[in-house]
Amino acid sequence: MSTTRVTDEDLKKALLEKEKKPGDEKQRWVQKMIKKAKQYHKICPYFDKRTKMCFLTLGQKCDREGKFDVCPVFKSFLEKKYDEYKAKNLPLPLDFADLVASPL
Repeated sequence: MSTTRVTDEDLKKALLEKEKKPGDEKQRWVQKMIKKAKQYHKICPYFDKRTKMCFLTLGQKCDREGKFDVCPVFKSFLEKKYDEYKAKNLPLPLDFADLVASPL
């Protein structure tokens, strides 16, 4: 059995490469927005309780009963918002309330 040693330089290079990946930055921002949204809303802000419809899918029934922490529709909405901000070179919102209030 051979042991492999990782030098400090190799470790630093690997960490820098991981930090540079745009997908990771995007996913971190999306997860942050989901956490911030949980602070303000108990159920998805785009879920209509009365009709059980999702406003993001424009009239389709929500199969998650308004639980948005694992909702692929809500997550893709946030990913699209991230891409819009990056495409226009605008600073990313730091809070979910800022994201909702923005004109984009």
